[in-house]
Amino acid sequence: MQTLITFILIFAVIVVVHEFGHFYFAKRSGILVREFSIGMGPKLFQHRAIDGTTYTIRILPIGGYVRMAGSGEDSSELPGGTPISIVTNEDGKITRINLSTKIHIENAIPMEVLEADLEDKLFIQGNIPGAEEKMQVFQVLEDASIIEQDGTEILIAPKKKQFQSARLRDRMMTNFAGPMNNFILGILLFVLISFLQGGVPVNDTNKVGEIVQNSPAQKAGMKENDAILSIEGKKIKTWDDFVNQVAPNPNKKLSFMVNRGGKEINLEITPTQSPDTKDKQGMIGVKSPMDRRVTSIVLSGFTTAWKMSLMIFKAIGGLFTGFSLNKLGGPVMIYKLSSEASSQGLISILSLMAMLSMNLGFMNLMPIPALDGGKLLLNLLEGIRKKPLSEEKEGLITLVGVGVMVLLMILVTWNDITRFFIK
Repeated sequence: MQTLITFILIFAVIVVVHEFGHFYFAKRSGILVREFSIGMGPKLFQHRAIDGTTYTIRILPIGGYVRMAGSGEDSSELPGGTPISIVTNEDGKITRINLSTKIHIENAIPMEVLEADLEDKLFIQGNIPGAEEKMQVFQVLEDASIIEQDGTEILIAPKKKQFQSARLRDRMMTNFAGPMNNFILGILLFVLISFLQGGVPVNDTNKVGEIVQNSPAQKAGMKENDAILSIEGKKIKTWDDFVNQVAPNPNKKLSFMVNRGGKEINLEITPTQSPDTKDKQGMIGVKSPMDRRVTSIVLSGFTTAWKMSLMIFKAIGGLFTGFSLNKLGGPVMIYKLSSEASSQGLISILSLMAMLSMNLGFMNLMPIPALDGGKLLLNLLEGIRKKPLSEEKEGLITLVGVGVMVLLMILVTWNDITRFFIK
């Protein structure tokens, strides 16, 4: 249960932060956001706010989406032959359109649609059972709502409020905002981790920081701020030098020469074997010194994010030089990592969340149709051509991209299952 909660929490935070980026900049660009969903699948809860967006919570607590008018799978079509019911105001203009058979609206007028336009001319023409004039035409208000088959009530999407009606630069910013938010989240989490750890580890020194109680170092008489000059005669200048000498020697007595207040002292210390590693690393129970300045802690968020970015770039490059499904991971991999992180405490959970957030940001910027990077590529193409691709071509490209991504996700998930659960 602890692993499941950790998995859901990590997944929910990085996805909601990603989608909020799209949501915020779509709103700023005048694009109608018809729905902001947390989770996927059947709807559990909905609330239509004053800003016109319907906020929903859905049953599967992984993923989420922002449904922008005229973008992706969003459609405003109401084909002929569709049975609906309508609610009109005192002027006879439609305020609500009900497509759902699950919801009954008192005093609604039943109708069979003959023709409709909910984008430009805003009208519905249809047959009303029992009416003297069976065929009637109703004007639709710009802020009318439509209840979909599953009961979700959203606003209709006039053309001027749709995604393609926004300026190109605004659409590009809206597409980029999701990955951008993931990078920001990663940086903030790295800063938070440094605060929780009490500062930023200083590695370019041979001085030791906190001494762990009842550790080999404490029992041998080592004290905080001792400078390790050498181990077994080998000079120590940095924390990495220290680790490289201690880690390979568990349960082996080592001779340490330390400087304490200008006086050189020889200490005999036997590293114990770390219980958290499979490669039998030695440890003496000391921590590196910490830089506790606020500026250093904040700066560490950016430097750690930059180092993580370089690692991700290297990993992405490795996909092209030698592709392997083992280099990718899906929900099963994230679940396994969540299990390990949840057993190690809050800092491990935050570290995993930061790593996954950065990864999600970069993966979404890959120039693959259906991903944010693919959409940005189409935006750039539109800027060069001075006109967008036709809806048919863009739809086909997106469909191919979705197909590739779904196939890849199936293969990655199956590969993860066989790696971790099938022996």
